[in-house]
Amino acid sequence: MTKERRQNRPPFFQTAPNKMKSLNDWLSHLETAHSGGLIDMGLARVGEVKNRMNLVPQCPVVVVAGTNGKGSVCAYLSHIYAQAGFKVGTLTSPHLLRFNERIAVNTQPVSDETVVASFERIEAARQEISLTYFEFNTLAAVDIFIREQVDVMILEVGLGGRLDAVNVFDADCAVVTGVDLDHQAFLGDTVEQVGFEKAGVFRSGKPAVCGQNPPPKTLVEHAEKIGADLLLVKRDFDYTTLENMQWTYRFHPQRSDGLARNRNALPFPALRGSYQLNNAACALTVLECLNDKLPADIGAIKRGLLTVENPGRFQVLPGRPTTVLDVGHNPHAARALRRSLINLAFAQKRTAVFSMLSDKDIGSVLEIVKDQFDEWNIAPLDLPRGMDAADLQNILEHHGISKIKVFDTVAAAYRAAVETASENDRIVVFGSFHTVAEVMAVL
Repeated sequence: MTKERRQNRPPFFQTAPNKMKSLNDWLSHLETAHSGGLIDMGLARVGEVKNRMNLVPQCPVVVVAGTNGKGSVCAYLSHIYAQAGFKVGTLTSPHLLRFNERIAVNTQPVSDETVVASFERIEAARQEISLTYFEFNTLAAVDIFIREQVDVMILEVGLGGRLDAVNVFDADCAVVTGVDLDHQAFLGDTVEQVGFEKAGVFRSGKPAVCGQNPPPKTLVEHAEKIGADLLLVKRDFDYTTLENMQWTYRFHPQRSDGLARNRNALPFPALRGSYQLNNAACALTVLECLNDKLPADIGAIKRGLLTVENPGRFQVLPGRPTTVLDVGHNPHAARALRRSLINLAFAQKRTAVFSMLSDKDIGSVLEIVKDQFDEWNIAPLDLPRGMDAADLQNILEHHGISKIKVFDTVAAAYRAAVETASENDRIVVFGSFHTVAEVMAVL
């Protein structure tokens, strides 16, 4: 680097220390290296580094956005394509226990050494450009997938869509699972504003799958403006359940050249929750759209539905008492959680192990789910955005919740719930990825 370029570095620029060898060293550095923190929306920086590294996928790319359900759609696609014999690269976020969960090949996290080698290549290419934690994450995933010569890349949007780092890669098929309010500081205060941001992943002439009907007008208008092939649930694809615990998927696009197809006698997916058939239907629509490039037979689809895993999404643990882990942290997810809890068997005592981040809409979440619990075990999250126990307790009491026990950690709150539960009780751990992660670490 020339002297002039060194002098023109932005004031926030930080070079990775030469002594960094381990993945933990890198992650500690990335959490503080960019002045904008973990979130700094925009495609200019990450796009320039992508071009310098010549990261041009040579296989189909699926981009998945949406307020909730993104991870589940990615999981369905990953497992079905792997069962069909394709090599699959999957980018998801956030992780629960290990960073490596974010970058998987054939549904298995890649090694520390693989990630570190990619980070080193990004560091060499970025030079004077500062990148956020997630931008490093995104570039590393695609860099690794290209080197692994995967047959398909499945990329989950981190936040929004239009300005998310994933959007520097063109989708051969894009998905918006649904649109609701979350991350208002970045995406807007109305569903229409959020819908426009998420529709930013659509591409001209390419399929754009939407799992919400009616969708926001802004999403439809943007798809029409750029000439994307919008496919809506309940219009272009649909699903029905059968009494014998099977379901049927129907693909019947409204476009003039649309070829209809039914997938009959499908097994219910391994992922629990009343909303999962909608997510599975979105994934099967992607399969139809890319069938000419990535054909998957009915056997692969059935095996993928039965073997799919996505920890923390209404995950019901084996044994008694019934224990549910759910990473939902916004009103849309809370409504889905409530519907799924109602569908479970009767529980004698229902205990919530709960904590949320301070920038989330905790009041709305509580109003939606509070009737599903008899007592609450709460604890603070040891994070910059974590809410302290006193504030958490005050908000619960403000919403008419009185049976509250306060603990120092989520792990302690969970242990106490288990110790006092009988086999006919139910424990639900929810409110944040971080809340579920602390309990998963105990388990």
